Amino acid sequence: MKIAPSTFHASKKRPPSERSLTDAENLNEIERVHRDNFSVYGSRKVWAQLRRQGGVNGRQVARCTVERLMRRNGLRGVSRLRVPRTTVRAKGQDLRPDLVDRDFTAPAPNRLWVADITYIRTFSGWVYAAFVMDVFSRRIVGWQLSRNLYTKLALDALNMGIWTRQRAGADLSELIHHSDRGVQYVAVRYGERLAEVEAVASVGSVGDSYDNAMAEAFNSLFKAELVRNRGPWRGIDDLELAVAEYIDWYNHRRLHGELGLIPPAEHEALHADTSTARQPAGA
Repeated sequence: MKIAPSTFHASKKRPPSERSLTDAENLNEIERVHRDNFSVYGSRKVWAQLRRQGGVNGRQVARCTVERLMRRNGLRGVSRLRVPRTTVRAKGQDLRPDLVDRDFTAPAPNRLWVADITYIRTFSGWVYAAFVMDVFSRRIVGWQLSRNLYTKLALDALNMGIWTRQRAGADLSELIHHSDRGVQYVAVRYGERLAEVEAVASVGSVGDSYDNAMAEAFNSLFKAELVRNRGPWRGIDDLELAVAEYIDWYNHRRLHGELGLIPPAEHEALHADTSTARQPAGA
């Protein structure tokens, strides 16, 4: 189809449309939100974050607009992949019960923690990561990295969780700690540490990933959002700094769909405010 020269030159001189100017402004903010959140957010969470911050220059952006601009400019979230399990079952009989029975819910913080271990390949060898999560808020309360799978790895993560919560004045006497039947969690030292704070140990059945599904789901998320997204990794030293930054973001800024698209720390703060408001005067 032929176009008259005058039409072509007129189109080149025509100022940008209002929509194109608005799209450019929106895209700059969308790219910033995507970049500031480990480049892992899809359109739903980018849109939710824009709403939380009041839009773009005070103007709300439609979700379909966010989807269109992200798709046009190649911005996308990360997807999870299933990874091999790291559990080495302890020898001998384990009489600890399964107190969770796949019901990963809790009425308040420090009522149910789940723990698990995953691995990361680096140029200098395998690195193992242990995490302890509070089920109520999905907050990571303890974590640790190591080059081996000894009990100290899991115990250090547990100790961080205990120290973090007790430092904030929490009572752990109603806590259930749930894990798989790995050797690290069966160790006498691990059980003794739980007993010291009056926490009760719970374990899933043998060879069933669903019995510790929430902990394994976090491991999958961690591998997708940090390990594969920011790798490859030289070794444990650069991983430790990256994991510290990731956990801080995860706990305080990452929007969680299961929590109504707010971060874990905010979810706990809202619960604390609500609980305080319900207390009778003078209590």
